[in-house]
Amino acid sequence: MTSRAGEAFDAERAAAEVTELLAAPVPALGPTAAEGDPVTGEWTVTVGEGFRIVPLWEGDSLTGVYAPEWNDAEEAAEARLAEVARVLGERWGPHRTVRLDGPLMRRQGGSTVEPLFEALFSQDLYGDLEVWGPVDPGGRWIALIVGHSDGDAPFVLAALVSDRPVPEPAPFDGPL
Repeated sequence: MTSRAGEAFDAERAAAEVTELLAAPVPALGPTAAEGDPVTGEWTVTVGEGFRIVPLWEGDSLTGVYAPEWNDAEEAAEARLAEVARVLGERWGPHRTVRLDGPLMRRQGGSTVEPLFEALFSQDLYGDLEVWGPVDPGGRWIALIVGHSDGDAPFVLAALVSDRPVPEPAPFDGPL
C-alpha cells in the first residue's frame, strides 16, 4: 500500500507533483532504498542511483472484486495514467513507451535487472513506462507507470524522475 490510499484522484494535482519532481533530489550514487510513512509504513518514495519514484494515486482494494468490476478498475487506472499523460503532453510534447516485459521476465527467471527496473518491480509497478525527456528545466527524464501486485491489491499510479535517460530494455530472449 502507498501513502496515497484514500485520496481522490486529481489529474492536475498529479501533474503538478510530477513537475515538482524535476527539482527533487536524486542520489548520484548509492543503493536503492524505499521509504515509508513513519506511522503507517505505507510507501512514500523510492530513491536510487539517479532516480526517485513516488506514488501519485492508489485505487481501492480489489479484495472480493471480480470481472467485470475488476476489469473496470483496471481500465479506470489506465485512464488515470492517460489523463495525467495528456496534461504532461501539453507541457512537454509526446512521450515514448518503454516496455518492461523483458526486464520483468528476466527478474522472474532469477536474473538481475537494472536498479531502476528493480525498484519499480519492488513496488509492484509492472506496467509500461510512459517517458518524457529530457525536459526543462534541468534536462531530466520523467515517467509514469501503473501497476499492482496481485488480483486483490489496488492499482497504483506512480511517477519517476531520472537524471539520466530511461533505458530501453532489451527484449526477453530466454526460455519461459
